[in-house]
Amino acid sequence: MRNSIILLLAGLLSVPAAAQSPAGTLAPTGTLRAAFLGTNPVHARVDPQTGAVTGPVADLVKELARQLGVPYTLVPAPNPAGVIDHLKKRTVDIGFMAYDESRAQEVDFAGPFALMNSSYIVRADSPIQKTADADRTGLQIGVVRGQSQQLFLSANVKNAGVKVFETMPPQAELERLIASGEINAFGVNSQRAIDAAAASPRLRALPDSFLGVEQSFVVEKGSVAKAAAINRFVDAVRASGFVKASIERANLAGVDVASPRK
Repeated sequence: MRNSIILLLAGLLSVPAAAQSPAGTLAPTGTLRAAFLGTNPVHARVDPQTGAVTGPVADLVKELARQLGVPYTLVPAPNPAGVIDHLKKRTVDIGFMAYDESRAQEVDFAGPFALMNSSYIVRADSPIQKTADADRTGLQIGVVRGQSQQLFLSANVKNAGVKVFETMPPQAELERLIASGEINAFGVNSQRAIDAAAASPRLRALPDSFLGVEQSFVVEKGSVAKAAAINRFVDAVRASGFVKASIERANLAGVDVASPRK
């Protein structure tokens, strides 16, 4: 009898993990907490005056929270390492970043929602007309440490030098670096390149892309149930046209809806 009771209690204790509601799986504190790259316009734009967050990440988190029936908070992170740190410390429930094999060692990727292209910012009168032109002996390409562009360019540029910056230079410093020839091109996502060029007649964004990467949800390593719930959600909003409408509403260039992961 005693053994039967122990077995029954053990079975009951295991039920919540298996039968947990989607809200309990994704928002165990009762609030859906999401970290994103606060300086990446493909994720979202943060109003410097009000702190309001708009863009695909804001739309996706708001919709997911609505379906779960919980409130939500959006947490800007300075870089991918910041998103990963939030997940590891359990200060957020979900995050967003571009897929990379090295990052996949630390977090699990789920629900790709956008394909982000990458290009170069160059001097307005630069002879560099397409991204392949930047990989030449004597030229210097700038990138920000830890970003998808840095991971790709550091591994694939053959002839040019790659100068790694710890953070994205402010607009005035970026103009100085490129105008002086200290940097001949700066690799960023295409929308960021367009924004920088629009802010200065001294700069130009190249029209083609050297790298396309998936932007996805991320969850803490080993969170199988959470990843499965995210995949179901993203499959539905991708198929319904929700993601496409969000990208268009944000007026993002060089961004497409991601294909379903096979």
